[in-house]
Amino acid sequence: MCGIAGEFRFDRQAADLAAVERITHHLAPRGPDAWGFHSEGPVAFGHRRLKIMDLAEASGQPMIDPTLGLSLVFNGAIYNYPELRGELEALGYRFFSGGDTEVLLKGYHAWGAELLPKLNGMFAFAIWERDSQRLFLARDRLGIKPLYLSQTGERLRFASSLPALLQGGDIDPTLDPIALNHYLNFHAVVPAPRTLLANVRKLPPATWMAVDADGHSEQHTWWQLDYGPHPDEMSLTLEDWEERVLDGLRDAVTIRQRAAREVGVLLSGGVDSSLLVGLLHEAGVEDLLTFSIGFADAGGERGDEFHYSDLIARRYGTRHQQLRIAEKEVLEQLPAAFRAMNEPMVSHDCIAFYLLSREVSKHCKVVQSGQGADELFAGYHWYPKLAGSNDPLQDYRAAFFDRSHGEYMETVREKLQVDDVASTFVREHFAQPGASDPVDKALRLDSTVMLVDDPVKRVDNMTMAWGLEARVPFLDYRLAELSARIPSRFKLGDGGKQVLKGAARRVIPAEVIDRPKGYFPVPGLKHLRGDTRAWIGELLLDPSQDRGLFEPAMLDRLLSTPDEDLTPLRGSKLWQLAALNLWLTEQGL
Repeated sequence: MCGIAGEFRFDRQAADLAAVERITHHLAPRGPDAWGFHSEGPVAFGHRRLKIMDLAEASGQPMIDPTLGLSLVFNGAIYNYPELRGELEALGYRFFSGGDTEVLLKGYHAWGAELLPKLNGMFAFAIWERDSQRLFLARDRLGIKPLYLSQTGERLRFASSLPALLQGGDIDPTLDPIALNHYLNFHAVVPAPRTLLANVRKLPPATWMAVDADGHSEQHTWWQLDYGPHPDEMSLTLEDWEERVLDGLRDAVTIRQRAAREVGVLLSGGVDSSLLVGLLHEAGVEDLLTFSIGFADAGGERGDEFHYSDLIARRYGTRHQQLRIAEKEVLEQLPAAFRAMNEPMVSHDCIAFYLLSREVSKHCKVVQSGQGADELFAGYHWYPKLAGSNDPLQDYRAAFFDRSHGEYMETVREKLQVDDVASTFVREHFAQPGASDPVDKALRLDSTVMLVDDPVKRVDNMTMAWGLEARVPFLDYRLAELSARIPSRFKLGDGGKQVLKGAARRVIPAEVIDRPKGYFPVPGLKHLRGDTRAWIGELLLDPSQDRGLFEPAMLDRLLSTPDEDLTPLRGSKLWQLAALNLWLTEQGL
């Protein structure tokens, strides 16, 4: 796990190594163990290393193979690299290191872009082809690892984070009004390739991009998630699917234990993270490190779920670390958490993950985490509302979108107003082939778009801010493909995630499964009272931070009645505006 950066010039000039160095060193938290640079005519690479798979210097980056004419920078983890190495050795390749980086480099030489479907892991990487003078960029299937791009007529730059990319300079910080519409409506999700900055893009998940010496590029989506059972699976029962899910998850959890360092688990006490602990215990992992976090109660809402995480920790004899955070520290650390964000995120558990990651990084450098189960197995409350829907778009919009288009128009200044592009995006996504059932349409959208730019991005940003690698077994592509083939009727029962809960009952206590659905609660950021509310008022009304984004009348309304203006997902509309302002401020924009 690492941070990568680079520049490719199209104007026959040498790459700006100084700019690449500034970008790379801003990525230091993602890779605190080592760094390196490589410059070769029009291309320059930078790399910050977090040593996980192979601790030896031989796996350092940028990795250059003069014989093959290839140079590589890579962020991620390829879990099946031993098997791929065996295939490559059978083809005659010889290796000088013991990790996954060299397997990626030589696998690309052997198979080109056809390497990508062979990879089981999370990754974003860049490969320079010396002889063809071509740059090849790729990102994993479900976008677990980020890759941000800035392109002009003279050059292309890339980096693992948007804030780092800004350090290279030469980027116009103008906001993208279409991205802002997504942010304010689609629950702060800005789908790839857009970002809130008009001149910064992100490579979409499951996509490769090849750029030649003249700046011409081609882009290809190399994987997609199709829904519905295969012909030989049409007669499978719920129990049959439960067995397949459990087998798939066992393999996904076990393969993610591959590391040269100890691997812990982020244990919220919910069914997903508890199941990871149970399966690791079943696989023979003893004395497992587990971690939980809690916050001060507010608004009559409990700020921790320690009862359930403690239950699992005792049941499986884990070395459990419990962290409780006061409201004062939440406010103190919020600016730092927003500095770590690639893009502004409104979910309250961003700060939870940030502070949890800080503590976990003191004990270990790799953890497994339960993100993705709700999107793959229908754990959210809006999926049942879509079952049999005659108007999936409107039913999804009513449950998920933060505002009506009319309220959006009342929120942003006229210069930033656009049509209801977020609704158009969802409509077009629902219309794509590969998912005919309304529930499956929503699951596909949430799994391939919302998941990527909310929960997964949150975990990557907040853990990597402390040099902590988070692995997400529910997003093993084989498990994702399996989940997509399961009929929605086997997911919606039992309060959601029926098939996953059925599999879990064979492993973990029912008390954890049959509990009310929880999350990382941060009540102080939901109810916005006391010091938090006063601080947000200052953030939005300070003349020095007025960017002319929001209508003053809407700010006055939200500040006067913050508890009344919640989104359908029970998020604060006031916090959403404040979060954007805070992110822009922390990025110096």
